[in-house]
Amino acid sequence: MTDDTRTAARGVLQTLVGREDADFHEGQFEAISALVDDRRRALVVQRTGWGKSAVYFVATLLLRRAGAGPTVLVSPLLALMRDQIAAAARAGVRAVAINSTNAHEWTDVVAALDRDEVDVLLLSPERLNNPAFRDEQLPALVRRMGMLVVDEAHCISDWGHDFRPDYRRLAELIRRLPAGVPILATTATANSRVVVDVAEQLGGAGGASEGGAGWASEGGTGSADVLTIRGPLARTSLRLGVLRLPTAKARLAWLLSHIADLPGSGIVYTLTVSAAEDVARLLREAGHNVRAYTGQTDAGEREEAEAQLKSNEVKALIATSALGMGFDKPDLGFVVHLGAPSSPVAYYQQVGRAGRATENADVLLLPGPEDPDIWHYFATASMPTRERAERVISELGPNPTSTPALEALVDIRRTPLELLLKVLDVDGAVRRERGGWAATGQPWTYDAERYERISAERVAEQQNMLDYERTATCRMAFLQTALDDPTAAPCGRCDNCAGMWFDAEVPGEADAAASASLERVGVPIEPRAQWPTGADRLGVPVKGRIPLDERAEEGRALARLTDLGWGGALRELFAASSPDGPVPPALLEATVRVLASWPWAQRPGSVVAMPSRSRPQLIASLAQALAGAGRLPFLGTLGTRGGGPSGQPGGNSVYRLAGVWDRFDATGLSIPPGPVLLVDDLADSRWTLTVAAGELRRAGAEAVLPFALALRG
Repeated sequence: MTDDTRTAARGVLQTLVGREDADFHEGQFEAISALVDDRRRALVVQRTGWGKSAVYFVATLLLRRAGAGPTVLVSPLLALMRDQIAAAARAGVRAVAINSTNAHEWTDVVAALDRDEVDVLLLSPERLNNPAFRDEQLPALVRRMGMLVVDEAHCISDWGHDFRPDYRRLAELIRRLPAGVPILATTATANSRVVVDVAEQLGGAGGASEGGAGWASEGGTGSADVLTIRGPLARTSLRLGVLRLPTAKARLAWLLSHIADLPGSGIVYTLTVSAAEDVARLLREAGHNVRAYTGQTDAGEREEAEAQLKSNEVKALIATSALGMGFDKPDLGFVVHLGAPSSPVAYYQQVGRAGRATENADVLLLPGPEDPDIWHYFATASMPTRERAERVISELGPNPTSTPALEALVDIRRTPLELLLKVLDVDGAVRRERGGWAATGQPWTYDAERYERISAERVAEQQNMLDYERTATCRMAFLQTALDDPTAAPCGRCDNCAGMWFDAEVPGEADAAASASLERVGVPIEPRAQWPTGADRLGVPVKGRIPLDERAEEGRALARLTDLGWGGALRELFAASSPDGPVPPALLEATVRVLASWPWAQRPGSVVAMPSRSRPQLIASLAQALAGAGRLPFLGTLGTRGGGPSGQPGGNSVYRLAGVWDRFDATGLSIPPGPVLLVDDLADSRWTLTVAAGELRRAGAEAVLPFALALRG
């Protein structure tokens, strides 16, 4: 039957690519035959651009012709889903998606499934645990499923456990599938450890042995064995380089002066949202047509930005890792990183966006000395701790509790709380129900060994990334070796093989423009308008909207701690090892500039200092200096009650509010007419400023203008 399958499969492929002479790359038909003829489970690890999507689209149509049900394709990113649906349409594959952005289409999608008019259903991994979908649609879908495809399958592994914990849920879905349903997992970024991990979770007991280009291996024994097809990962179109510059200003200046020289259109990656927004602003001000693209960008704006990049209407998207896996622009001309990802695996994933259908694409890394600190922050922020996990489990019972209500019971912010709940759900300790989360009553223990292993692996991968930056050997071969590719060999194109291919000079005018951008000061502090749900559970008698006559006005901070410019100086100032002291002259001068450019409706009439627990000298001296510069009366430091504020930064809104509620006292202040400029050190949750502003308003302040040296985030 294989010959007949090959003939039919080639015909589908030719329709897919629009060429009558199209034929399969090495390994493509082997994977298709394993799925269609043998109903196997297969893991395909091939470089970006090899054609993994062709495997599952061709296999889908052949299985459908044989009477199989629809393929379910688990896909991690909306941008990837959009590209996959477009590619499916070109191949005559009827593909639809159910995700967070198309809820208005779900009824039509379910109806089309019932009429058997869907060939491929694309789902995000989170959808598998949506209570309505899990209980109402998934059981019938499991019974009818013709094939399961897991794209970006490295997310199944512990390597990516905190990116998408729901990927770990796929192992349970696989166990529920009827016998004979083929399963395909695909990825371009997996070292041997990840390959073994994914193969085991697909149902095999072993995984892959090492081999050469295009090799296939059997994993384990028995009918659930996983066929692993893995090819060489070298990307012959990519010209890799590393440019080490001493400061953020120098890196920005280089980009400002050289982005126009980079071929075609491309992506500039940054490590933080604020960096992406700042870099995009600087480049636009210099006349370059670029857009920011982050996890905080509106979904509609993201889609528009992707379309503009694909049609070369913009020179670049300045992006975080939100534009990583799966974005498909075959002629992407360059990828530049301002700051390094935390591992060669992540770096290879991102640079793989470039040069998929071109002979040449430029890839340049501009690492920064702050990169390891950023890696550490993201790694520790996402790792669940025993104390937090046990606290959450202890507060849940058999009846569902909503996430906002749970926030009032545990001092964990919304995003890490939701991540922790997903991890505990996958572990079987809690279950998502309609209306919230419930405890399952199943025994649960903290897997300290697993998290210690993940932490150690991350440290090793971070060191590997630092080694990549400093290596004198071939950069492509280094990345291949980091991904356990046995075919690693010198590429002959990178800066170490062929010499520096990029201009390292930074013209003076670009340096001046970068300096001006980094010297820019002033970040809005949005006033709180709504009390957090569940505050009354902690003895805070408020709910609903904050009365207008008790609110703060929009405030200002000098900069965010994550900013490329003043962020570095502020991080040093607020480091635990830095002693308290008077405000540094440069910081004072920058703060005066913030106030000079602040478009307030009415000039302040007085200045009040917040009672800082960690930097009392800093804030008192800053407030007095600002009062002097503005020739305003300094009213002193806001008084406290009950020992002053309690709690630590990092908690959720309910606990942060409870820690400052009724802890400030303005009764001793004689407030003159006009708004009060309220000076603080670090704005995080904004509840300290909110409660203090309310106290000042009740004491007679016409308005309160909050100012903080730094804004966290």
